[in-house]
Amino acid sequence: MNIELEDQLAMLQNVIDRIVEFGVNYSFQVVGALIILVIGFAAGRWTAGVVGKLCQKKNLDVTLSHFLTSFVKLLILLFAVIIALGKFGITIAPFIAAIGAVAFGATYAIQGPLSNYGAGLVIIVGRSFLVGDTISVAGVFGVVREIRLGQTFLETEDGVTITIPNKLIVGEILQNSREYRIVEGCVGISYSDNPETAIRILHDTLAEIPAVTGEPSPQVGIEAFGDSSVDIGYRYWVPTHQYFQTLHRVNLAVFKALKSAEITIPFPQREIRVTQT
Repeated sequence: MNIELEDQLAMLQNVIDRIVEFGVNYSFQVVGALIILVIGFAAGRWTAGVVGKLCQKKNLDVTLSHFLTSFVKLLILLFAVIIALGKFGITIAPFIAAIGAVAFGATYAIQGPLSNYGAGLVIIVGRSFLVGDTISVAGVFGVVREIRLGQTFLETEDGVTITIPNKLIVGEILQNSREYRIVEGCVGISYSDNPETAIRILHDTLAEIPAVTGEPSPQVGIEAFGDSSVDIGYRYWVPTHQYFQTLHRVNLAVFKALKSAEITIPFPQREIRVTQT
């Protein structure tokens, strides 16, 4: 029992001796490394703040601004870690080589398992769409709420959040309607009715819908001459996130306005003549 206790005490004494020896030999290196890390962290935060203010001053996209500030902060902190390791005699050459290898490998990230991150970088730098834009891609449609390196988040008109991997966006056909989207409609009136009256009614109806923008102003006119009707076409712009609800509201308002004005909306008619030979 005494032998085991003596062995444990000897082991504990050995550990204490090593700690004391390390403190004596490397105390200045440890303090220096900690100071370098603190300075590096502070410098990274300060520089990132400066970059963020410059991006805001230049009206850069919020996603690109966040990416640049995070990248600058991480880069400065990385160099601080490398310099701090050098205080312990650890050569920094392998780290520099590793950074070069990572940078070289990043060019192939778009084809490998990191393809989402490579595609995200392309989206952020290329700025094919921004936060707040309304896009249609990969079979889905919605407002861009957030762009990350790995994925993009869309919100549909009914409030559903859709997450799309960025590799499914890059290289695809993308429709970007920005803040406003055009809506087109057409209604037929009888040849016996006055088309100018119908056009005026449609102009007044569109002006009463709050979601319809005044600039660009709505466009109304004769679109075509059908077999049974004069087709009145109308085009207007609405906020993209209110597209469908405004479309339905306008269609109902147009129908009611024409009915109230006793303008006929004809249905297709065909006259069939039967001759006996």
